[in-house]
Amino acid sequence: MLLTLDLIGILVFAVSGGLVAVRNQLDIVGVVVLAMATGLGGGVIRDVVIGAVPPPAVEDWRYLLVPAVGGLVTFWWHPAVERLERVINVFDACGLGLFCVAGAVKAQEYGLGPVPSAALGMVTGVGGGIIRDLMVGRVPVIFRYGELYAIPALAGAAVAATGIELGLEPAVIVGPAAAVTIGWRLIALRRGWAAPVPRERPPAGR
Repeated sequence: MLLTLDLIGILVFAVSGGLVAVRNQLDIVGVVVLAMATGLGGGVIRDVVIGAVPPPAVEDWRYLLVPAVGGLVTFWWHPAVERLERVINVFDACGLGLFCVAGAVKAQEYGLGPVPSAALGMVTGVGGGIIRDLMVGRVPVIFRYGELYAIPALAGAAVAATGIELGLEPAVIVGPAAAVTIGWRLIALRRGWAAPVPRERPPAGR
């Protein structure tokens, strides 16, 4: 189950990374590299932290092939992919939900408690996007003013970690936990919800 969740999430994030690379006018190597960094970054961080080394991302060929294909598809057919941006946003929300839940479940399988597992689940979901944005020199999405992204990821990961801690089987808790993140993120996008921000924004540079 974890393998399937990982690969689906990797593909979705790889496409989003490929789109960012195309928009920044990178060549085919840059597109593939950024797609792979986006798809694999969060999972690699999680695996290194919990001691699952070498990470599957460098040990299993499928983890390398899937984001590479996602990057190439985006490179060659990016006009069509661009037209599907709303669909990509839905897939991105789905990838976020799958990744944060898979990250939390794997962390608990390696003996971590529910709180650190939830935190690592969130990192799994947002880590690749942070790496992607830093590589193209822009402020990561999760740090943009009011962007509601990391909070839904943490919520879904917390539901998964709590369910596992209470003795539920992963197959039972994965769906509801992912639905929390996916639903929250999609509703936030549709309704323009934002994360809490300071009442008064300080002047730039301070």
